[in-house]
Amino acid sequence: MEIKDSKTITPLYGERIISEAELICFENPNKNRTYEISIELPEFTCLCPFSGYPDFAVLRVLYEPDQKILELKSIKLYINSYRDCRISHEEVANKILDDFLEVCKPKWMQLEADFNPRGNVHMVVRVSNGERTSS
Repeated sequence: MEIKDSKTITPLYGERIISEAELICFENPNKNRTYEISIELPEFTCLCPFSGYPDFAVLRVLYEPDQKILELKSIKLYINSYRDCRISHEEVANKILDDFLEVCKPKWMQLEADFNPRGNVHMVVRVSNGERTSS
């Protein structure tokens, strides 16, 4: 097999896909049942708005769907769009929750952003919306 010299095309295909991504949903397959969906995103990154240093977090989403379910690949691409964004922990947690609420309109949703310690300080931001009916 012959390997030809290749030139890197910028932006890279992953960067193009992320920049074009939109949060999408699909119909809830069982609208008559109350149930919860749990999603964990262990590789969230953004940049500190003050220092520019990278911040890393595990995001945990828990929600009771109503009519729509968040599609996982679109969540992955949406979350990756924050990689180079200068944004505070509090602002990013609230923004992500607001965007998820807007597209899927769940009965209840919570987002937990568990940031890696930096400078001996560990921070967890929990934001929620609606009334939880299951447990």
